[in-house]
Amino acid sequence: MGYRGQAGGGSRSGQKFQRTQHDTKVKRKEQKAKSKNKLALEEPREFSTEELAEKTANGLSKLGTQIFALSPFSQYFDDWLVSLRQVIAEFESGPTVAADEAFAKERQQVFTDLERALAEIRLKEEKLEQNAGNLAETNHHMVDADAEYAQQTRELAAKRNSDIARLTENLQDSERELEKLKQVKTGLFTFTKKAKAKKTAQIEANQKHIAAKAELEVAVQNFDVEQEKLHDDYEKKKQELMEKARGLEKEIANIESDSSVEVRQTTCNKLADAVKASLHRKPGTEKQ
Repeated sequence: MGYRGQAGGGSRSGQKFQRTQHDTKVKRKEQKAKSKNKLALEEPREFSTEELAEKTANGLSKLGTQIFALSPFSQYFDDWLVSLRQVIAEFESGPTVAADEAFAKERQQVFTDLERALAEIRLKEEKLEQNAGNLAETNHHMVDADAEYAQQTRELAAKRNSDIARLTENLQDSERELEKLKQVKTGLFTFTKKAKAKKTAQIEANQKHIAAKAELEVAVQNFDVEQEKLHDDYEKKKQELMEKARGLEKEIANIESDSSVEVRQTTCNKLADAVKASLHRKPGTEKQ
């Protein structure tokens, strides 16, 4: 009985061992299949030159019509250039294109022209941004000029009123003094000492009255001249600021317009033409 029990256990162990071997073989096959599939996925697909050209043309078309969102538009130039170089680099990855010296030369010239044009646009945009700041500052100066002129006008008017009131009072005093002297009686003897004193006082009072009247007239004239000069200076300053503002507004009128659109479109078109020309230079496709 004991022997049979051992034989039964050995049979079960053998079956278990056989299943283990079978499972191991299956797993190995699955692993090999997965490895092959993984290698197949990792291996890059070989594109023909025509396929690369078509893919490049599509990429150039998208880049050539790309619209940048907000100014300054030059903030997008670097990323756009990287994308453009990647599109062309992928086209040149083909062995036939890589050996095409004519394409390489033309591509280099197109990129050189593009970078020069974008650099000029970048400088122009920087100037526009600076002019926008200058315009804001100029508008602020115009507001300050208005406030300053209003303040100076109020101060001058206050001084005018004060001085004119004082001089008018002096003139009125001299007029009252003259009137008072006229009412003084000297009696029948015109050439008496008292009459002479009255005459002298009248002469002095009259001279004082004339001086007070002249001082008042001169003060009024001076205030008018000063007010006119203040106004002329203000108008001149305001006019200069307004002309400067109009000039700046004219310069930055197109600040929200991307001037690189035409340059980028033209560049992509030139590169697309170069790609087409490269296809015609392939061995066996050249015209006899």
